[in-house]
Amino acid sequence: MTIHALKEWAVAINALEDGKTIMVLRKGGIHEHHGRFQVAHQQVLLYPTYEHQQPFLLKPEYRNFVYPVTSGWHPETVPISSWAEITDILPVSDESVVGALLPFHIWSENFISDRLKWKPYQPLYVLLLRTYKLPQQQEIPYNPKYGGCKSWIDLAQPISTENSAPVLSDSLYSQVVGEIRSVIGDRLYSPSI
Repeated sequence: MTIHALKEWAVAINALEDGKTIMVLRKGGIHEHHGRFQVAHQQVLLYPTYEHQQPFLLKPEYRNFVYPVTSGWHPETVPISSWAEITDILPVSDESVVGALLPFHIWSENFISDRLKWKPYQPLYVLLLRTYKLPQQQEIPYNPKYGGCKSWIDLAQPISTENSAPVLSDSLYSQVVGEIRSVIGDRLYSPSI
């Protein structure tokens, strides 16, 4: 059972659940503690967001999976169908490394480059997620405290992660992690968990 959740674009969560990626990227939202990104919990539910999804920020093959919504829109209920263990947190500041990571994520090259340049004194954090599908999707009511530009939220009610199934096998997940870490190198970051 957990209440801790990581907010991420719905299109990215779908890609994680389909095994298309194991990576999310963070720089820190407006409402992050001191404006800096920190990992609060190692195991998190994946909470889909819709408001800031823009097709042009994604690779072409993912653009049709986005339904743009007006600013401030949110669903009345939110589907929670997976959770993840954050296995690696890798800071990246080098644009050539960011470019070499292109095969491993869903975002456009320009979007990632722009994220790296925003707050240039802070690295872009690559989070590698071992994603698990819940045995049954949970629909939770939207709560206004879940809104805003923040990475982490605590849900009003816990959700059980028992009997979840990993999206990727142990060997395949380890292989992809190895490929990504070989691109980034040994720039490990100690999470504040």
